[in-house]
Amino acid sequence: MKPRTSPDSPMLFEDVPLVPDFRLELKARKAGHWPVAGADEAGRGPLAGPVVAAAVILDPKRIPNGLNDSKQLSAQKREELFKQILASATVSIASSSSTRIDETDIRKASLDAMRRAICGLSIPPSYVLTDGLDVPPGLACPGQAIVKGDARSVSIAAASIVAKVTRDRMMARADSTFPAYGFAAHVGYGTPQHRAGIEKHGPCSLHRMSFSPLKKVQGVEIEIDIDIGIGIDIDNPVRG
Repeated sequence: MKPRTSPDSPMLFEDVPLVPDFRLELKARKAGHWPVAGADEAGRGPLAGPVVAAAVILDPKRIPNGLNDSKQLSAQKREELFKQILASATVSIASSSSTRIDETDIRKASLDAMRRAICGLSIPPSYVLTDGLDVPPGLACPGQAIVKGDARSVSIAAASIVAKVTRDRMMARADSTFPAYGFAAHVGYGTPQHRAGIEKHGPCSLHRMSFSPLKKVQGVEIEIDIDIGIGIDIDNPVRG
């Protein structure tokens, strides 16, 4: 993929959206690090469900067209790219359940899921690019945290798509077991529909009881525990 050139008048281009490319990966390769993995997570903000992380090592000769921050893509485009990524790249997925989130906190649970996804790659990376402010502790290789990384690195963008599609599918499956909350529609975020379901029925075993407003919910929790994975152990990585 041809690297982008920096604009000679950056102040004139502040409103132009970022488009991810392969420059950060090539920079790491030039420094002697290869292969390079991108890692990202989905689901830090919802009131229910796991946080899901993905790690992706792209084949430079088979990078799918259209990779971008998953939030900038339609659901249909994410599904299309998800299939292309799995067919052309090395992928690993891991997640932290709502129980783990409550036992630690969402930051620690997210970083732990990201660490397990990276460690689960069938090809050990020499360098890792992560979205956000933190590189997960406990990695066997160095890494770099990139603010808005899913809009700057195609590897991180690919990981964001894999994590988002995986989590959305998990929550769609959860909806069939817990239809009172509308998980398929909002995937666990605190929408009016979701909050109304909690108020009427109380929380279920997928809810994050350490999150507001669930801390304040009074009543009996619905004691049904299910595996909402798509062929994965919710607290262990999948290799690909």
